[in-house]
Order: sequence, then structure tokens, then C-alpha cells
Amino acid sequence: MGQSSLFAEARGHIGTDESGKGDYYGPLTVAGFFLPEGQEEVLLELGIRDSKKISDNRVRKLSDLIRKGYTYTIVAIGPEKYNELYEKLRNLNRLLAWAHSRAIENLLEEVPCTLAITDQFGDKAFVLNALMKKGRNIELIQRPKAEEDLAVAAASILARAEFLKRLYFLSQDVGIDLPKGASAKTEEVGVELIQKHGIGILDKVAKKHFKITGRILSVVNNKK
Repeated sequence: MGQSSLFAEARGHIGTDESGKGDYYGPLTVAGFFLPEGQEEVLLELGIRDSKKISDNRVRKLSDLIRKGYTYTIVAIGPEKYNELYEKLRNLNRLLAWAHSRAIENLLEEVPCTLAITDQFGDKAFVLNALMKKGRNIELIQRPKAEEDLAVAAASILARAEFLKRLYFLSQDVGIDLPKGASAKTEEVGVELIQKHGIGILDKVAKKHFKITGRILSVVNNKK
């Protein structure tokens, strides 16, 4: 017998957020966090807020604390899977909706809850449709600056910490430090990667639909 049939409804709500969306290298990570009613003060005392306003080291420490005391889930889509999904869906918002709905679905397995809050990334019907296909019925609120909600802020920290960890291990695998973001440095590293490992390396480390791919390939071709 599942939890949902033992308990009526868990008091609290789910927040989800993603990391890696604007980073050329590394995965897309989406985290879901269940905030039990009455825990807001505890999270505020821990210093939980939007991960974009916190240093990477602090994000890692806060993530460890959250993991120890709360119900959460992480959906990580590595570059190879990301490129495959993007090729199939041809739309970043649909890919995000798939990942966010997966995170919500995973949490609903553990906590019967009727409300989820996510950041505004596209038509929320994408997320609701994905959940309804699985027989899930939940009120979904999408809003700009959703990280002001503590459940979403905690999810943003979990997602960012997972992204940083996976980017680090990916860097170890290819023997080159993969930078965050999408800058001139990102382009330089892309050229270096191809020179070292061949053109197929981009499938393994990068989100290939970014325009930066074309610039990297142009530089490589000009050097031939």
C-alpha cells in the first residue's frame, strides 16, 4: 500500500527549479523539494535563498544540509541524453517541462501533496499534461522570480549543487576544466576539446543546440 493511500494529504508544498540551462557544458539538473508547513523559519535561519545569490561553496554546504533533513528529488539530464531529447522535442521549454514534471512526480511518490510552485519557463500546460498522463492531479503555480518561494529556493540550491558536482566530474573525464556559462572562454575550451578528443566530444560534454557550437566548429574548420 502506497503512502498516498495511508495519508490524506501532506501539509506543505513542492518547489522545483533547474540549473545548467544557460551553461553550454554540463548537464541540465532539475530538483524538487517538499517544504513541510511550519518549516519556513528553519530554512530562513539556514540562509536558504535563490542559489544565484550564493557562492558555489555555500551552495554545496547548504545542499548537504537540505539533503539530510528534507524530502527532495533530483532529475539530472547529462549532455548526451539532453542532446537526444532536444533533437526529439526541438523545444527547450518542453524539455524543461518534462524534467520538472518528472521531479514533481518523484516527490508525489513520497509525499501526497496538492500544490507545486515552479519558475516561469513556458506554458504550464506542458507540465500538467505530462503529470496527467501519469494520473497525477496537482495545482501548479508558475511565476516569475519563483525563487522567492522557499521551496523553490531550496530546489534551486539542490539543482545547482548537483550541476556543479557533475560539471566537475565531466571536467575530470575529459582532462580539461569546463567553464560555467557560455562565454569566449567556453568557445576556446570547445576548440581545445575537439583538438584533443575529436568532434564527437561535444555530444558528451555540451548542449549542442547553443549557437556557440557553430562558432567553435567554424574556428576548428578554419584551423584545418
